[in-house]
Amino acid sequence: MRMRHRSSQNLIPGVVPHAGPSVCPPVGSGRYVHRLPGIWWPAMWLVMSCGLWWAGRPSSALAADPADAVISLPVQKIVYKRIAGRELHLEVTRPSDWKPGDRRPAIVFFHGGGWVGGTPQQFARHAQYFAHRGVCCFQVEYRLLDREGTEPPAKCCADAVDAMIWIRSHARRLGIDPTRIAAAGGSAGGHLAAYLGSCIGEPPAPPDAPPSPVSARPDALLLFNPVYDNGPGGWGFKRVGARYKEFSPLHNISADVPPSIVFLGTEDKLIPVETAKRFRDTCLRAGVYSELHLFDGQPHGFFNYGRAGNRYFHRTLGLVDQFLARLGWLDVRPPSLEQGNSD
Repeated sequence: MRMRHRSSQNLIPGVVPHAGPSVCPPVGSGRYVHRLPGIWWPAMWLVMSCGLWWAGRPSSALAADPADAVISLPVQKIVYKRIAGRELHLEVTRPSDWKPGDRRPAIVFFHGGGWVGGTPQQFARHAQYFAHRGVCCFQVEYRLLDREGTEPPAKCCADAVDAMIWIRSHARRLGIDPTRIAAAGGSAGGHLAAYLGSCIGEPPAPPDAPPSPVSARPDALLLFNPVYDNGPGGWGFKRVGARYKEFSPLHNISADVPPSIVFLGTEDKLIPVETAKRFRDTCLRAGVYSELHLFDGQPHGFFNYGRAGNRYFHRTLGLVDQFLARLGWLDVRPPSLEQGNSD
């Protein structure tokens, strides 16, 4: 097994996961503060507030709150594919100290939307956060299916493959390490990320062209309620039908699948908890490290920014951060975001 499976509650040796926000007594209720003359307590309050801010301030490379990083780094659009008169883009977010000769880890994000909707900007805040952590982030635009149609997601998958090949092929220009590229996604985007990790052998090529020498397989999977069972009874089976083994990550797990972390709400109506457990357990039996984090009572899409006061957005970010640190891609950082449950 590439990584021995351990509970996320002990994900980083020597680091105790953050159980929740610290609770401080209100200013003026302390043993000494309330005895100060009235004229002094406002000044003391100011000093204490500044002291707490200074003690909890981020380093120059990381915002205190992942959401605060949203507008701090520019986003560049790059064309990665031209097809049928259309250009498909990557939205690239780089660390502020990035330079072309770097060999940084990378995350390639695929948005959700049932293969028929959604935009690359779904993971904009995730990209900003991880760029502040030193990661180059790419948000992929891919072709969508007809909402009223029944075709399988072949063109979505083809675009995902081409995006990954383009990124890895241009690793030197992009300042990334071609051996440390994670694929991430939510819902149908999670399917595309998992598809890259499981369903492909050699990258597909036109009949008259030789196979690409560059692999489209990612080196890690970050999956947010992914619809990765497309077999009978699974999500998307109506589109893939008898071809489900071509598209369904759950039915293509082998020792070649990269390490993964999966997030799922227990009230998700599209993905049963048992499906997520089956994916994790099958990975482990194949000798591949896989984590599953369940969030009690949460529905599909719970992890997105703007949901539930961003509680689960922050929790899942913290767990991904620790997962990448465990892989050796990030500096180990004491978790400051609340943890989810793991099963």
